[in-house]
Amino acid sequence: MNRKEMLSILSENGLTRFQKDVLMETLSIPKGKTATYKEIAAKVGKPGAYRAVGTALKKNPLPIVIPCHRVIKTNGELGNYSGGGTKRKKELLKSEHAIL
Repeated sequence: MNRKEMLSILSENGLTRFQKDVLMETLSIPKGKTATYKEIAAKVGKPGAYRAVGTALKKNPLPIVIPCHRVIKTNGELGNYSGGGTKRKKELLKSEHAIL
């Protein structure tokens, strides 16, 4: 799926520009790596909007394609995961060798 197709799917789901930006930034997190809600907020130009990042990730229409499970809290805790709960998020991160 290319960038244009991805943006089309996101637009069809009624997401705001900020939410689309968050999801597209999340798409760039490589397998085996994580980023924090705060880092994603900064990268999309809204450094104080880390809680809004969580809200955007919750609305992710493609939770495996756009790897929102790779976004964690600044303190290292996993945070929530709408694609199957915290247990599923931990399983996905372990399978990618992002956590032990």
